[in-house]
Amino acid sequence: MHAPYSHLSSGRRLANCSDHPYVASMKKIGFLSFGHWTPSPQSQTRSASDTLLQSIELAVAAEQLGADGAYFRVHHFARQLASPFPLLAAVGARTSKIEIGTAVIDMRYENPLYMVEDAGSADLIAGGRLQLGISRGSPEQVIDGWRYFGYRPAEGQNDADMGRRHAEVFLDLLRGEGFAEPNPQSMFPNPPGLLRIEPHAAGLRERIWWGAGSNATAVWAAKLGMNLQSSTLKSDETGEAFHVQQAAQIRAYRAAWKEAGHTREPRVSVSRSIFALMDDRDRAYFGGERGGEDQIGFIDPRTRAIFGRSYAAEPDVLIEQLRQDEAIAEADTLLLTIPNQLGVAYCAHAIEAILTHVAPALGWR
Repeated sequence: MHAPYSHLSSGRRLANCSDHPYVASMKKIGFLSFGHWTPSPQSQTRSASDTLLQSIELAVAAEQLGADGAYFRVHHFARQLASPFPLLAAVGARTSKIEIGTAVIDMRYENPLYMVEDAGSADLIAGGRLQLGISRGSPEQVIDGWRYFGYRPAEGQNDADMGRRHAEVFLDLLRGEGFAEPNPQSMFPNPPGLLRIEPHAAGLRERIWWGAGSNATAVWAAKLGMNLQSSTLKSDETGEAFHVQQAAQIRAYRAAWKEAGHTREPRVSVSRSIFALMDDRDRAYFGGERGGEDQIGFIDPRTRAIFGRSYAAEPDVLIEQLRQDEAIAEADTLLLTIPNQLGVAYCAHAIEAILTHVAPALGWR
């Protein structure tokens, strides 16, 4: 799959757009796939096998195009990508530079100890390129699906509390400190002292991101030293435009990070559906999304959410629209949500269009 994309340009050109108040510096730009599949004849991904194999091929193509990241969403009980670590390890074995991540893993479903083993193995295969997005999760395909995986909230807690507790255990174990008493009659010799989970991936603890749906959870993530992933929806906390609320969330996160006294600089990503209308295919698929607007909905009976608009326009129009997005300007990483059911070649085309015809004019490249 390397050869068909070797002729495509990387789009790594620089432009000075500092005269606009909302233009940020160069960014890492990756793609985010939900990994949908359906047996419909109109879909290029008609099985789980199609989705998994095409996800690997798209990551290879994206790396050759000069993209910075290949990220995958995790959903259970759905015709979408689910167990992430076999896929992340396979992508890591087929690529050499691109960041490989999730956005996000629902921690309500996870055994933190087993997850440390899986994550450590995948990160070592990838040479330290994993960027794991985790979260307490969103509404799923079944009611309380985490119960089928064997998990129940502790007395007095809800499923969100349980997800955050799993995350805290996971983060603590990633430090690689021993905690388990060795068996004096073990089959194999042990190193001295308490034992840790193996394999240990050095540095992975600093490459964990939290998918925050509110300002409060963004602040919580900052206190724990996690990077921030802010998606295309969040709790509607002020009634303002989505990108304005999201920018405020990012600023609150950075302030909490500074207050916590962490010594490294945090990373922040935002996700967007952005399509440059370059040809008739683009216009047929996404031309109807010109002039998109934010949407309001409810992700559960108590949570009013605002969903960010999609962007679809010719490059010159798209550039001017994106200049106004305050949250993109605040972030250092942009994840482009891709229509994976349209196939690897089309998704590579959509990514290349942004890297080549949009990003340079905004100073992102």
